[in-house]
Amino acid sequence: MSTDAPRDNLKGGAWLLADMALNIWALSIVKALGLGYPVAQIVFLRAAIGLLLLSPWVLRHRAAFAAVPDWPLQILRIALSAATLTASYFAISRVPLALFTTMNFTRPLVVMVLAAVLLRERVTPSQWLAAAVAMVGVVIAIDPDGTTFGPGLMALALVILTGSAAVIVTRRLRSTPTLVLMTLYTIGLGLCTLPFALWSWQPIPSHHLVPLLAIGVFAQGAQACFLRAHYNGDAGVLSVLGYLSLPLSTAAGYFVFGETPTLRFYAGAALVVLAAASLTMSRKHLSRLRVR
Repeated sequence: MSTDAPRDNLKGGAWLLADMALNIWALSIVKALGLGYPVAQIVFLRAAIGLLLLSPWVLRHRAAFAAVPDWPLQILRIALSAATLTASYFAISRVPLALFTTMNFTRPLVVMVLAAVLLRERVTPSQWLAAAVAMVGVVIAIDPDGTTFGPGLMALALVILTGSAAVIVTRRLRSTPTLVLMTLYTIGLGLCTLPFALWSWQPIPSHHLVPLLAIGVFAQGAQACFLRAHYNGDAGVLSVLGYLSLPLSTAAGYFVFGETPTLRFYAGAALVVLAAASLTMSRKHLSRLRVR
């Protein structure tokens, strides 16, 4: 191990914390304003601002776009990613922040199941057990009085499914440069939502303009911080640190929106985090065995 590894992990951790903070800020704005605007309008604005921020790097590295590989898979990834973000923005306005974050922790487990079914990847019995524990945790975390059931929770389930499928497709596009993936995603997001945004466009009051534009700035900044984090830090360290997003989002939900999770939620969330963490650690262990 390099003597610079602890310092690199520290840098990576700092970038990841910045990624979490920016994501929570963006989602909080969507949660605060989302019910007043069509979700397609918010997603389109996020894509437009993101593309504007990306344009200097696109111009500088335009040669990377000369030969984009596997267009059918690229289009499928864009469609899945657009559905994921649109459903995310719809859901966040209708479910507690803490529940939104907890449900998203199941995505690695859903990716594992999809990889086993679609890519024939081997899944161990302990990994199947982790997936089962996570599902039990989700059932427990959902409030028993039914207040969280409805369109928001259904949209959140769609987020998990389409987001996990997008990860599977992205695995098949590893040869595509990161900037190309980011740019195609941002352009595709704008094109997919533009017709719906124009059809349902709501006038934006002047005092809402800056917050709505900030969604795109924060979201694109979070994406850049995430990439920098994984450039500097070890994936195993960062994946564990990523679980800090749950207490951070829970705190944001409590202080900003007055959301108070129940003990039942904490019990279910603990099972989900435990299952996701066990999957992370088992993969790290397997990778070490392969190296040896």
